[in-house]
Amino acid sequence: METSLLDLEGHEFVLSNLPPSPTHKRLALGIVFALLVVFVVSAPFATLPIRRIDAFVPAYATAIFVNDLITAALLFAHFAIVPSGALLALASGYLLTALIVIPWALTFPGVFSPGGLLGAGLQSTAWLNAIWHVGFPLFVIAYSLLKEADSVQRFSRVIRPAILASVGLVAAFVGSATALVTVGGRIMPALMFNEERTANFAYYLNVPIMALVALALVLLWVRVRSVLDLWLMVVMCAYATEAALQLFPVPTRFSVGWYAGRVCGLLSGSLVLLILLQQITMLYGQLLHAVLGQRREREARLMTGDAISASIAHEVKQPLGAIVTNASAGLNLLKSAEPDIDMAEEAFRDIVSDGHRAAAVIDNIRTLYRKGTQTWTSLDVNNVVRQALALVDDSLRTHRVDVRADFSAQLPLVRGEQVQLQQVLVNLITNAIDSMATSDGERVLSIRSELHHSGYVMVSVEDTGKGLDPGAADRIFNPLFTTKTHGMGMGLAICRSIVEAHEGELWVTAKPVGGATFHFTVPVEAAGASDRALPLRV
Repeated sequence: METSLLDLEGHEFVLSNLPPSPTHKRLALGIVFALLVVFVVSAPFATLPIRRIDAFVPAYATAIFVNDLITAALLFAHFAIVPSGALLALASGYLLTALIVIPWALTFPGVFSPGGLLGAGLQSTAWLNAIWHVGFPLFVIAYSLLKEADSVQRFSRVIRPAILASVGLVAAFVGSATALVTVGGRIMPALMFNEERTANFAYYLNVPIMALVALALVLLWVRVRSVLDLWLMVVMCAYATEAALQLFPVPTRFSVGWYAGRVCGLLSGSLVLLILLQQITMLYGQLLHAVLGQRREREARLMTGDAISASIAHEVKQPLGAIVTNASAGLNLLKSAEPDIDMAEEAFRDIVSDGHRAAAVIDNIRTLYRKGTQTWTSLDVNNVVRQALALVDDSLRTHRVDVRADFSAQLPLVRGEQVQLQQVLVNLITNAIDSMATSDGERVLSIRSELHHSGYVMVSVEDTGKGLDPGAADRIFNPLFTTKTHGMGMGLAICRSIVEAHEGELWVTAKPVGGATFHFTVPVEAAGASDRALPLRV
């Protein structure tokens, strides 16, 4: 069983179903107006002979063959996407014009041989031209009528056989028509007096051609729903112009009307091809953007997964380290010759506290990436800083860091989430300790709180470490970027996300002699504010 893209959603973007845009409508109207101008200018001089150019016929036939063959191939491809009988009929029509132009050029007298190849007679070329210009409008009429029929399901399982059958039938018809007008051309009505001047019967033969073109144009006008319908109407207008230029008395080959008609015929054979290529290019561009967007989305999803795992590992590392330290201390106190039960009990209480803090950190990270909400409460920034210092007290003493706190008195309360702001401070203080751990000089951690402009409280964390590399200052807040040998690159990214979720800012300034100062702001509590949801974003 063959399948097509029709089994998927989105086949409404195929050219046969895509509605015409205002630009297409204006362009189509402009081309129709140009055809009218060509007819008005050429009609008075339609019978005026022009110098015969033998190279014109093979060049014209080659252009028609290439254009219409490519158009037929693209329409067959569209049929494979949306297996509609209407598309199959139209593709067959363009294949007919592409194939029949070959014997038309070969039998044209005086081009490849004086009387034409394939055993052609005087009437062969004219009759092939007539079959050509009757056959294509008939296929367009079939296209218009079949659009109303529900033929999609009928062809959905036989796409390849339907295409092969159409190609075979059209090729057989062209071969039979060529044999008929060459071998049996002598018994057919005369369309030519000589190699250049047409007979009166050719004049009357153009009337049914015009009638078929008019019928196709009316059906397309009534049923126009797509870009393809619109441009087929323009093609039919070009056919009508070409046929009208042949209705003037005593039309002749190599006259103004004849050359103008061939130009219109070439235009009619190129319009749908150009629109097909334009639409295919446009849809290909949209497909490319969609694929790139999907790839970026997939990479972002993978990055988010990496970021979540790195964030959890980074943020839980400190409370887990404290749990291990307190557990070891408690065990040692219990194993001593004279167990200190009170100190061991305090160590175990610290374990419980650190366990709750680790759980709170995990919940906060999940909230950050889930874009969920947390509840804000009224907070004293100075108390938050003191609690953060208490959490990293062991690390400060281990690395012999001198803490200098400068808390502004009577700071207004801020609104925020306590564990998250502690998380920010613990990250900044831990980074400062790590920066000073490799320094041989004085190790001083300075923390200041002060009232910032525009109703914000600002906290600054300053160290005397090795400082920042010039190229790293703009990137240290990016996820997964780190300057540490064993860093994960998530601490500062999480800190910025938390601060921005609190409607504040986080930034860094490098000290001229070494070290760095990180600042973050939190808005003060508005008068009459109550607990509300905190929208978090990453």
